[in-house]
Amino acid sequence: MSIDPKLLDVVVCPKDKGPLRYLEDEQLLVNERLGIAYRIEDSIPVLLESEAQPYPASGTAAADAN
Repeated sequence: MSIDPKLLDVVVCPKDKGPLRYLEDEQLLVNERLGIAYRIEDSIPVLLESEAQPYPASGTAAADAN
């Protein structure tokens, strides 16, 4: 399943209000800055801070945030 590209243009992370990277194969929206991801269920992003899951992130910014 794929997400509507128009939705991806406006979706941001609820924690830092920054952009999210879409991983279609994993059905995740990833915030690499914070090292977290939000799952996508039935083409609907679950963008609740309480539902964020840890995600391997590169760079020191993500490591510093944890």
